[in-house]
Amino acid sequence: MPEKDEKKSSSLRQVSLLGTIPILMAVGPLVGYFIGSLIDDWLGTRPWFIAIFLILGFVAAGKEIYNIVRKVNKDL
Repeated sequence: MPEKDEKKSSSLRQVSLLGTIPILMAVGPLVGYFIGSLIDDWLGTRPWFIAIFLILGFVAAGKEIYNIVRKVNKDL
């Protein structure tokens, strides 16, 4: 019986980890845009820092998604 519970908890963990991927895909670039917008407004350099931090947001989200997928595959 403990094997079944362990397998079920492992499956739930994998689903919860994979469920965070869409959130990361949205939040990373949004945070990058927000930070870039603040810096651009402060320095008057629009749209340079928005573009830079938006790209950094995508890269950070992609890196975190890669780490999550590796972790899920490792648990299989």
